This record gives sequence, structure tokens and C-alpha cells, in this order.
Amino acid sequence: MITQENFDKEYVDMIERQQIDKFVCAEMGRQIHRYIKAMAGTKTMMERFEEQLAHLTVPQKEEAIARYIDLNRKVLDGLDLKVVLARAVANYCDTFSYMLSFINNKQKVAYYIDRIKAKYIQFHKVYEENGKFGILDHNGDILVHPLYDFLRTPYVYVDDLVTMPLIAQKDGKMGLILADRQDTIVADFIFDDISLRETPPYFEAVKDGKVTLI
Repeated sequence: MITQENFDKEYVDMIERQQIDKFVCAEMGRQIHRYIKAMAGTKTMMERFEEQLAHLTVPQKEEAIARYIDLNRKVLDGLDLKVVLARAVANYCDTFSYMLSFINNKQKVAYYIDRIKAKYIQFHKVYEENGKFGILDHNGDILVHPLYDFLRTPYVYVDDLVTMPLIAQKDGKMGLILADRQDTIVADFIFDDISLRETPPYFEAVKDGKVTLI
């Protein structure tokens, strides 16, 4: 409950928050663009990524970028969230003095940094249950049930925002599944080995000495 005594601490301007969220989202998208470029990605990859984001609402973009970061965590290497926020604030504020008062408000800055972390740093994790492995999302909900002897993670996220299958092992054989909370099988558990390739087709599978691209 907001009172006169706690007004400065508890009150949040909804329009300000909406605009800061929008500008932070744009800056995070720019960071992904820089990451793809730095990782020797092609111009086509960057254009496809940005084209996919362009058709999404801000909340949808936030979710998509968070998933990308989860699956490509090197995006965060050297990324200063305070700088991200400062750039968003600079876009939001209409005067330099207003921008300075915003940036110098430690309580407000801490609020928005925590908000950025909550929106964009949402890591999945592998867990073990009865000797089998599964995956939980950042909320602790099951993405992959604990049914597998081996899971290769992190699964990668390609530039068109399509989540790639995971390499899994079950009963001594390798296969591909989706982290879709339903353990959907993409490639049956019939292979002796599966490895990830950098270009399509993305998987190289071996069965009885014969190599197959999936």
C-alpha cells in the first residue's frame, strides 16, 4: 500500500516504466545484433533475427530475447546492464537535467536493473531425479522430464528464433527431443552417437558405423 510516507519509495510511474521497458528491449536487441556479428555470424543471420523481432510486441520481444540469452549465454560476456539502462534512459528523457536526476536516483536505478535481470536473465538448468536427467525452466517448471541418461545442453537457438532439439540418450541409444514440456521425439532413439554441426543440417548421427545427417 502506497502512503504519503513511502510514496517516493513505492510509487512507480507506469508510463515511465512502459517506455523504459521499450527502450531497454531495443537496446537488448541491439546487443544480440552485436553478438551475432562478433561471433562471425552472417549479415543474413542478423537480418533474419531482426526481422523476426520486428513483428513481435515488446513483451513478446522480451521473451524471445530472454530465450536467446538463455541458449547463447556468451551474449552476457562484457555486457553491463547499467549501460543498457543508461542508454534506455537517454532515449526516454527529454532533457539532460532530467536524465541526470534519473541516473543519480540510486533507488530507481536499482529498481530498473532488477527489472532487467528478471526479464532477460531466465536460465534453464539440468536436474537429476532417480539417476535420470531432465531440464527445468527459470521458474522451476519442467521443460524436459527426467527420463534420460544424458542430455546435451545448452541447446542452441538459431537466428530465426527456432529452438533446436536436444541430443538425449535413453536405454543406451541417442535421439533428438524438443524441450517443449512434452518430450516430443524428433529423431528416434536408435543411434549410437549424435553430434551437433555448425551449419544445416545441424545434426550428424551414427548408426552401425553409418553417418546420417538430420
